[in-house]
Amino acid sequence: MTISFNEDSLSFDLFAKDLQYTIYIDENKRLCHAYFGKRIKNLNVRHISDLYRRAYGPNLSLDIVPQEYPSYGTTDFRSPAYQVQFRDGSTVSDLRYISHRIYPGKPKLEGLPSTYVDGEDEAETLEIHLKDDIGKFEVILFYSVFEDFQAITRSAKFINFGEDIKILRALSTSVDFEDDNFEMFQLSGAWARERHVVKREIKPGIQSIESRRGASSHQQNPFLALARKDTDEWNGEVYGFSLVYSGNFIGEVEVNQYKDTRVLMGINPFDFSWLLKTGETFQTPECVMVYSDKGFNGMSQTYHKLYTNKLARGKYKLEQRPILVNNWEATYFDFNEEKLLEIAKEAKSLGIELFVLDDGWFGKRNSDNSSLGDWYVNKEKLPEGFEGLSKKINDLGLKFGLWMEPEMVSPDSDLYRDHPDWCLHVGERERHLSRNQLVLDLSRKDVREYIVETISNLLKSANISYVKWDMNRNMTEIGSATLPAERQREVSHRYILGLYEVLERITSQFPDILFESCAGGGGRFDPGMFYYMPQAWTSDDTDAIERLKIQYGTSYVYPPVMMGSHVSAVPNHQVGRITSIDIRSHVAMSANMGFELDLTKLSEEEKDKIRKYINDYKKFRKLVQFGNFYRLFFEENEVGWIITDEEQDEFIVYYFKVLGEPNAKQRRIKIKGISTQKIYRLDGTSEIYGGDELVFAGLLLPELKGDFQSVLLHFVRV
Repeated sequence: MTISFNEDSLSFDLFAKDLQYTIYIDENKRLCHAYFGKRIKNLNVRHISDLYRRAYGPNLSLDIVPQEYPSYGTTDFRSPAYQVQFRDGSTVSDLRYISHRIYPGKPKLEGLPSTYVDGEDEAETLEIHLKDDIGKFEVILFYSVFEDFQAITRSAKFINFGEDIKILRALSTSVDFEDDNFEMFQLSGAWARERHVVKREIKPGIQSIESRRGASSHQQNPFLALARKDTDEWNGEVYGFSLVYSGNFIGEVEVNQYKDTRVLMGINPFDFSWLLKTGETFQTPECVMVYSDKGFNGMSQTYHKLYTNKLARGKYKLEQRPILVNNWEATYFDFNEEKLLEIAKEAKSLGIELFVLDDGWFGKRNSDNSSLGDWYVNKEKLPEGFEGLSKKINDLGLKFGLWMEPEMVSPDSDLYRDHPDWCLHVGERERHLSRNQLVLDLSRKDVREYIVETISNLLKSANISYVKWDMNRNMTEIGSATLPAERQREVSHRYILGLYEVLERITSQFPDILFESCAGGGGRFDPGMFYYMPQAWTSDDTDAIERLKIQYGTSYVYPPVMMGSHVSAVPNHQVGRITSIDIRSHVAMSANMGFELDLTKLSEEEKDKIRKYINDYKKFRKLVQFGNFYRLFFEENEVGWIITDEEQDEFIVYYFKVLGEPNAKQRRIKIKGISTQKIYRLDGTSEIYGGDELVFAGLLLPELKGDFQSVLLHFVRV
């Protein structure tokens, strides 16, 4: 049993492997937090709750009470988990416990992506019903505990039984810790440098991450972690919070005057409200909370396994992903069928398995200033359409894939001329362009129907095996022509709900197509998208050195099988750096390997190396995509990681050195994550190593000279 209720102490214990999460009902029927951390044999809740009684006596201040879903206005002055507004304009509410239910399995969230179970024995769920008697509304808190993962999920559902109310704030989780001995970790950046690891010591007051861009964003990922000081990759306590949502979000860490720490995460309340009429409900997204006492790698392993097995869905979630070539950086908009087939023929000779046609194939699209929304083939470029091109690609022995951007519209398009009101806009105010495009209003049913019908017809027109679904700009002028004034602040969330509906319908209709999410690269690299598409384009920055930072940070939450990583041309198109084909290939071989360059312009030496790397990758592709990924170190000039199989019979060591050093000592690194009891052979050689030797004495790396050097070593059990 993973969830139990103690009637004497009125407490709930939730267990997930070594994780324990305990909450209790106090004498005033408030739901309070007791403990989150390593499993304890016998936790006496009274020892925790007595602290608050002794400190404040009969006039207990909620400012120090660790409530599970706190409100504002009733003596707790910290940030609340929720806030509602009543018809009289007041915003004071007070939720009290009325009932609970414990049952096997895990419910789906209406209209929202979430982790799931394939059988009821895989998880157990606790529902706690809270009610505000005066306001006549309820909140159901959902806690689901996975039997095989050290994770607990949380969400909240609002139910209105009284007069219309307006939800101003509805976060998914709130957790109080009774000290501030933490450092906060987040994944931050910008376009082309997403998800860099940022660490900061938490201070009194609020420190937060958020997106107000209509998407989870390049700038902040919907994830934060609190780690005890001196925690490293392998040791120390870490608490992870990851939101399964693709829109505006917030993650807050607040330290109060008593050095208590509160973590909150959910939909960003900025520019948000939701009118909840009598009898209606509102469901918040899911937050996945992970605990590790084995450092950051322990946290990451939980997220990797949970998201691979119980978030991603469909045919491809556990299927090896194809090696692809994308023509974008090879041709941009300037291509014809002949050029595409030249690249495809070269791809086949190198061992590549999938050809992907990127932007420029539709409408009158010869630059980024027209035709989004006009999803019909440009016959000047492709005289025989997709049917003809895909057949020729298939006849070469390659699968055929396609780029599209269905959520956008160009002002210079037939769609916009016919339906200028279909984009997000506010009355007569200026419609600001980004990348010469506007955002379609997915809160509208007619817009959603158009996208589903048009894209479905397109995907039926040819033998299409892969779709790259892009979204290249953030939202401005967020308004809808079809919603009344009191619902205009619902548009951002309604857009995301509309997107999820569209993705559910299209991906369900085409289960044999591998869908890859993209948002100008990594601008919507979040768990919400992975529910519909099992992989994403990690970043538009294809430079191998920049990708070290990006893929390292991304791995805090997301496994390699969810990351697209391509070998591109040099000088690199984003930063102008010239790196060897070796390091570019080794970085790409850390995830879903692909290519994004004109293969016909490579030298014979480069082609020979690529052919070898592709053959090597195919040999251990399953290990890379579905193995256990561990970060070894990330230093100023050196980066190392390792991927092992579950049985520790096989592993790959990756080592990257950015700049050469004069008179440098040959580097020895200690390997982690393998068995000290087993004997291993370095693949391709007769060299034998004991696992204990590699772990305790270390592995002497080959001597490296020059800038941008790398080593990839594959070991197999003898």
